[in-house]
Amino acid sequence: MAESDEDRMRALDARIAAARSKADPERKHMEEHYSQAQLAWRMVIELVAGLAIGFGMGYGLDWLFGTMPWFLIVFTLLGFIAGVKTMVRSAKEVQQAAEKQAQTETQDGD
Repeated sequence: MAESDEDRMRALDARIAAARSKADPERKHMEEHYSQAQLAWRMVIELVAGLAIGFGMGYGLDWLFGTMPWFLIVFTLLGFIAGVKTMVRSAKEVQQAAEKQAQTETQDGD
């Protein structure tokens, strides 16, 4: 009777391990989803921050020199360009990380 209890425990452990292995890909997908949403928000914040900094600098210089729309327009455009450049850099960083992970997974599979 003791062996049957041990066999049942082993079978239960095997079922628990199988259930956990099935749940892990789903959890990984959810974590990946959240990381993609975080990346999107990061890019939006980078763009808005570039625009806000450019706008603030342009407005401040226009107020200081009395040339109201000129510095505002120029620095807002420069802030937009800087924000887009930062977004592209972030996208490249994420792409390189994904490529490294894919290479690691293919090497582990060999």
